[in-house]
Amino acid sequence: MSLFSSPAIGQFSEDSQIWESLKSAIASSSGFQRWQMERQSNGNRQNSLDQQVRRYLRETLETLAY
Repeated sequence: MSLFSSPAIGQFSEDSQIWESLKSAIASSSGFQRWQMERQSNGNRQNSLDQQVRRYLRETLETLAY
């Protein structure tokens, strides 16, 4: 059995595709765009879209949990 045909590799690829799709949907949402504009106006440094979406999700979940 080849390493590349193992279920774990296939699952990782599928998970990556799902994350890319979710990240794209989140990045195009009005809530994310508003959050992003607020961060940029406060002089925060630019991070990758991946990092921004992760931070947005973390802050959103923290707010909901509060």
